[in-house]
Amino acid sequence: MKPSRRHFLTATAALGALGAMPLARAAAPATVPGKGGRVLIVGGGWGGLAAARHLRQEAPQLEVELLERLPAFWSCPRSNHWLVGQADGAALSFDYRQVAGRLGYTFLQAEVSGVDRDRRQVLTNQGPLEYDWLILSPGIRHDYGAWFGDDAAGREAAALARSRHAPAYTAGPEFAALKTRLAAFKGGDLLMTVPPYPYRCPPAPFERAVLLARHFQRNQIPARITLLDANPPNPGYAKVFNEYFKDQIHYVSHALVRRVDLGARRIVTAAGEFGWDEAILMPPQQAGDIAWQAGLVGPDDDGKSGDKTNGWAQVRGTSLQSRADERIFVIGDAVGAVSPLFGHYPKSGHVANRMGRIVAKEIAARAAGKTTEPTLPDNLCYVTVNPEPLDVLLMDTQYKFRGDGVIVQTLRQYRDPDLAADELAWHGALMGEMQGLGG
Repeated sequence: MKPSRRHFLTATAALGALGAMPLARAAAPATVPGKGGRVLIVGGGWGGLAAARHLRQEAPQLEVELLERLPAFWSCPRSNHWLVGQADGAALSFDYRQVAGRLGYTFLQAEVSGVDRDRRQVLTNQGPLEYDWLILSPGIRHDYGAWFGDDAAGREAAALARSRHAPAYTAGPEFAALKTRLAAFKGGDLLMTVPPYPYRCPPAPFERAVLLARHFQRNQIPARITLLDANPPNPGYAKVFNEYFKDQIHYVSHALVRRVDLGARRIVTAAGEFGWDEAILMPPQQAGDIAWQAGLVGPDDDGKSGDKTNGWAQVRGTSLQSRADERIFVIGDAVGAVSPLFGHYPKSGHVANRMGRIVAKEIAARAAGKTTEPTLPDNLCYVTVNPEPLDVLLMDTQYKFRGDGVIVQTLRQYRDPDLAADELAWHGALMGEMQGLGG
């Protein structure tokens, strides 16, 4: 029996328990913290917005300021549906300033260039801002250097790949550009790459492939999708492709990219060489740039890699406090491994939301000179396996402490067409929470 309805009702009950927030106008940005102290949040994704919302509840005496380069939020969850015309963009987006005004924290649209940890300042294009506590929710960056190198020629190739074949996996103009490219695509070979683990929302490239395949069918576009997965084969998706899209999706595992020739439209992988007429090229991923600049991306904890970094911010598994700086917390997809048993939390919007809540409690307790009980996130991830006939997968991940304090992960999966309605309810509830809407 699927527990999706139970999980959704539990989630909405928790949202209701937050209570109504007082209306307030978004304040002008200050450069020096007030008497109660200031929390700066860099990054307005699912994690940053949850942290801002919950800090207003947990520690109303603190100034809370959210810094984001974009003027409006865009939800990556359900964006694959938007790409093929099956989701309303208005339901995936909202204005940051309006939400800040509603919830009583400050929003500043700004480009963040760095963190001065000694001075406790965030450096922006509008001047430095001081903090008492800093929450970094920088998301991911695409490591094109792994494909093209880091010299001048490699940087030029990376810029070309971004402009022609961007993966549309981060909020911003890439989504609209990809939708335009897909509208102009009249058929042929569409090539998609899946980066090595870990990466943001592991099932999303597979969902995108099936939605595009069905979109091509409905619109009589003679296209074939080649899905190059750098990882070992995923038996579940391989079965789905064989069941529903045998002639449309060519799934290739162990296809780690070795060389990309943008001019010839050819890609060489460990599993062979492939060409394309159109491509969605997703390179390996790492923590967002600001985590690197702040010096929070440390060496692996396994003791085997020396000075080699793993590309992700090192945190304490329960508090999400940076291992490099006790005044900084990192949340969302940028977070590194937290357990020797399973490595990383899923890099999903749901987990980022839960991390935002956890860190809000941590900072509120520290500001009051108290401690808080360790809290672990959970994760719900909905994936459309086939839009026609409707088939939806739910991945339900729970976490607990083992006797020795190590974090243990339990994953259950369910498939049911009724999960589509649950997904819409889940997404709507969390979108409402971040905006301070609803009871």
